[in-house]
Amino acid sequence: MTAQESLTLLACQIAIPPTTTAQARDSHLADTAAKLRERLTEKRADLVVLPELSSIDYSRAAFDQLDEIAEPLDGASFQTWAALAVEFGIHVCYGFARRDDAGTYISMAVVTPEGELAGHYDKLHLCQYGASMEKDYFSIGNGIFTFKVNGFTLSPIICYDIRFPELSRVLVLKHGVDVILHSGAYFRDPSFPTWHAFATTRALENQVFFLSLNRAGQEYGNSLFCYPWMDDTCGPQHFADRDEDFRYVAIDPQHIREARANYTFLMDRWDSYDRPCLTHP
Repeated sequence: MTAQESLTLLACQIAIPPTTTAQARDSHLADTAAKLRERLTEKRADLVVLPELSSIDYSRAAFDQLDEIAEPLDGASFQTWAALAVEFGIHVCYGFARRDDAGTYISMAVVTPEGELAGHYDKLHLCQYGASMEKDYFSIGNGIFTFKVNGFTLSPIICYDIRFPELSRVLVLKHGVDVILHSGAYFRDPSFPTWHAFATTRALENQVFFLSLNRAGQEYGNSLFCYPWMDDTCGPQHFADRDEDFRYVAIDPQHIREARANYTFLMDRWDSYDRPCLTHP
């Protein structure tokens, strides 16, 4: 990464209507693409980011129809976002329900400015409490995925993944990730108030940019963008409480360099904390 490089994200806290048919899914995709086309015409971004399962409703009613609305990698979501990526010369990171011969997955995929699939990530941790019922419908992924834009290394993770610090740690320390794209479907159940604490902690403990992006709606909202260092003079960016919010975020590599130079805890960490343990009987 060089000093002159920067990255502009367009983070999209979008509303998602009921989508129990392929026709409803495709209509929603077209409507969302139209909203983004309008904004990108006014102001370009390098990367557009959408929430978890951004092509469908998060509900049992929708999940009961996965035979119809889940997609292959080259399905309706890919076709929609690849066309937008080519039109504006950008990357797009989007969520969808992916199906192949092995199972059905909660996935994030990335398309390039050339309209090609850069890769995809299948959610590693399925949530089964509060308003979530993912283990009833989806399979667990088995890999991670990184990609590059403007010299930055980015990686998507999904919703419940945030509660396992080992994942973010591996992405940063082993794979050199600068920006974690955490897309979620955070419903306002009893776990909702704890979400922001995890987001700010993951950003600060790994000294990375951390986008924690929810969908919009009466029971959703409150997305958050965190910096590699935050204090009384620089806090996270808060999105709309419930409404749709299309937020441009500028990422400056100097923030990472300064955070890691001033606060050296990544340098001072041990490779392993499996140390001898003295116990008292």
